Amino acid sequence: MQIEKIYEDRYLVAINKPSGLVVHPDGRSIGPTLVDWILQEYPDMKNVGEPLVLSSGKTIFRPGIVHRLDKETSGVLVIAKTNEAFAFLKKQFQSREIKKTYRAIVYGAMKNDSGVIEKPIGKSRSDFRKWSAEYGARGVLREAVTQYKVLARGGLHLDVRRPSEARVTYLEVYPKTGRTHQIRVHLKAIGHPVLCDALYAKGKPCPAELGRLALHAQSLVLASPNGAPLKLEAPLPDDFLRALETLSLENL
Repeated sequence: MQIEKIYEDRYLVAINKPSGLVVHPDGRSIGPTLVDWILQEYPDMKNVGEPLVLSSGKTIFRPGIVHRLDKETSGVLVIAKTNEAFAFLKKQFQSREIKKTYRAIVYGAMKNDSGVIEKPIGKSRSDFRKWSAEYGARGVLREAVTQYKVLARGGLHLDVRRPSEARVTYLEVYPKTGRTHQIRVHLKAIGHPVLCDALYAKGKPCPAELGRLALHAQSLVLASPNGAPLKLEAPLPDDFLRALETLSLENL
């Protein structure tokens, strides 16, 4: 696997995760994962972090994994190189001290230039793979907050029957909590699912130039275990840039 390293010191390494790569095994998926790359590049890190015990009783080892990105999401991901660094970074994620910024392209022309989505998230009633921030969500509803800012509006390039459905909006997104699928679920809940989201926007047109979820983790701002502030940034991948151009959306 060829994975771009954004930053590295003796405490952590930050990478630009490519779309399509699973972070760690989940007991169902097959194929290579980021964990395989970590063990190849850093074999001494095999005991760093915390394993995951599945409902089946199987133990999944996740060396250095402090947080994760969905398989189809690209962007910056930080990996702890020692158990001390793991504990330090985990505490920052849990206390919501780390500032996360994403870029997303969504279906539809969003009316407001900015906004805050405050909708608790539970499990979907229709599909065990999904989460929901809409009426009827089941199970424990957990607080979730997502801020967004419109960067550009465009469209009229999607293959749809009605022109109004061909509009898209380019967003900068700031999740304040860290729920599973949070950005995807929240944007769907307000009627603007992420472009090419096969799970939450099934059946909607997807530009061939992109062909995957239009969500990219652009940056993380955190404190290093040595006390220094760090801003880790992952440049937009080529497929994302091509989609912005095709959809007449300026890359700001």
